Amino acid sequence: MGTTSDGDRPWQSYHTAYTNAKAGMEGVDKEKVQRIIYEMSKGSKYFENEKRKEAYIRQKVENLHTLCAKLTDKDMPHFQEVANKKILELEASRDLSKIWLHIDMDAFYAAVETLENPSLKGKPMAVGSMSMICTANYEARKFGVRAAMPGFIAHKLCPDLVFVPTNFEKYTYYSELTRKVFRRYDPDFIAASLDEAYLNITESCNERGLSSEEVAAELRNNIYEETGLTCSVGVAPNRLLAKVCSDINKPNGQYILPNDRKAVTTFISSLPIRKIGGIGKVTETILKDVLGINTCEELLQKGAFLCALFSHCSTDFFLSVGLGLGRTDTPEQKLRKSISSERTFSATGDEPMLLQKLADIAETLSNDMQKECLWGRTLTLKLKTASFEVRTRAVSLQKFIQSKEEIQTYASKVLKAELPLSLRLMGLRMSQFRDDKCSPRDPMQKTLASFVISGNVTASATCVNKSSISEFSDEHQICDAQTDLSVHRESSASNDNKISLSYETNDVLASNQLSCGLKFASTSNADGIENMGNGCSEKCDSVETKNEMISNFSGHKTVAASSQKVELSWVDGYICSVCGIEMPPSFIEERQEHSDYHLAEMLQEEESVYGTGHLTQERSVRKALQAKENARKKLKSSPNKGRHIPIDAFFIKGKKNL
Repeated sequence: MGTTSDGDRPWQSYHTAYTNAKAGMEGVDKEKVQRIIYEMSKGSKYFENEKRKEAYIRQKVENLHTLCAKLTDKDMPHFQEVANKKILELEASRDLSKIWLHIDMDAFYAAVETLENPSLKGKPMAVGSMSMICTANYEARKFGVRAAMPGFIAHKLCPDLVFVPTNFEKYTYYSELTRKVFRRYDPDFIAASLDEAYLNITESCNERGLSSEEVAAELRNNIYEETGLTCSVGVAPNRLLAKVCSDINKPNGQYILPNDRKAVTTFISSLPIRKIGGIGKVTETILKDVLGINTCEELLQKGAFLCALFSHCSTDFFLSVGLGLGRTDTPEQKLRKSISSERTFSATGDEPMLLQKLADIAETLSNDMQKECLWGRTLTLKLKTASFEVRTRAVSLQKFIQSKEEIQTYASKVLKAELPLSLRLMGLRMSQFRDDKCSPRDPMQKTLASFVISGNVTASATCVNKSSISEFSDEHQICDAQTDLSVHRESSASNDNKISLSYETNDVLASNQLSCGLKFASTSNADGIENMGNGCSEKCDSVETKNEMISNFSGHKTVAASSQKVELSWVDGYICSVCGIEMPPSFIEERQEHSDYHLAEMLQEEESVYGTGHLTQERSVRKALQAKENARKKLKSSPNKGRHIPIDAFFIKGKKNL
């Protein structure tokens, strides 16, 4: 970001999502578009946010360059061997027995509007407003106008651009018409959005004796006949490649990749990495700047570096891409975890206007929940400020809700707590749904299982505050608390990458409650710890005994097992004993971070299994036990004091430690 070596051409270093090529933009003067976007954005809040993102990416690239520099000549043969082994394992998993079809409607929102209003045909048109564009037709794309672009920039690129307001009821109606056609070819099709889907047409081809090319052409024709809309189709042995293929002959075209290994490897070898779903702007920049990787074939050639620098998951994905591998199975239907609705608008700080927009979003969310018969009790408010900072505020309720009035009431309370604030986006998400959709059971009512797990020893609930580190992401978790209207806070900068969340837990167990809990464990477990009120017994000397104490206290043995996971070692000096990741001995700081990662992973697992209250109890017990052990060791090591201390001094010291 900023000036380049040319000095008078700073726009050349300004790269945003708007400058990336999209179907229908092949003949666009990219330099002209890049320059106009730079001039229109310079000095804006968006521009400043883009600078922050660029700085983050540069820092990440520098860190990886540093790691590369640490790799020695002795390290590389090892990682090359690891990469070769992974490639062989991945190649053995190649499945060429399935035929997957990816279908993508052409400029869907714009096409629906043109179908409803034929006078728009042939004119450059965008669905959206001067604030933001949802999509643009192919006439507008010739000028560099594209989805997710601010309308005022699009108008500068194309002065004759026609704006049409969004109408999602209309788009949903036409989307359902297309899905009726999809079901004829694959009843279990995977809907990726309103305008795209994945279909497994293997059985359709075999049963009817048709080639994949014939089925694709028939499908496109049926959709056009029943909706009046065109679509583009890609056919390949797996979903990853099918999506790439559907973009090749847009609009209203198709591309067939045969189920042949040689054809797949030839196709993937020269494919730019950005064409792959899952490799976005940040990942592309890192791979190019750090390792010089531009094509999918080069992912295999630099496999050793990928194994050395990235996680197991990332490395497997990169190598799979290089081999042209993707998912071929139809995923099982999973229960919905959440449902959401959001709106983007011109930045405003007007409270009545924001409350009205919130009411509209609440109504949409309520209608969607009623359609699926969902009742939830964790409501999350998403806010994007005028400076592009993203905040989320979550509230846990004592009952399940579904109605617009209840959603609006609770959401308004959370929003008012944040005002005054200038916003450009608001959204609502409902999660933690009722398992039995017809059950009126109060979510705060304890079940027998939860009573046994928690030990029923906590007198008050635990409130968890969450704050995110600005590592630019769209993903986040909500940790539910057992309190009425306990608000969990998250705050982040907006970007396309992942946010790392850090948790600050405030333990609310008082010392007398802790003592009560320990006595409960003692009386409930005959083999547990005796004389807990008089300090640690000799059984406290080992880590295993302390783990046993905590597991007895919680009523579950898994805590001790999970605690042992953190005690990792490095097998043969390279391999993590917990997850198997390879890391050279010279990566001292990285090894420590890896150990911390496993600790955090263990805590998150326990939190998800037992709940926040249970985890807080466990931490409090560990803290108390550690304090008592430290006091005992200090007493033993002191040459001036006897083995015993006065009872008054014992209780004073015990209170301080707690």
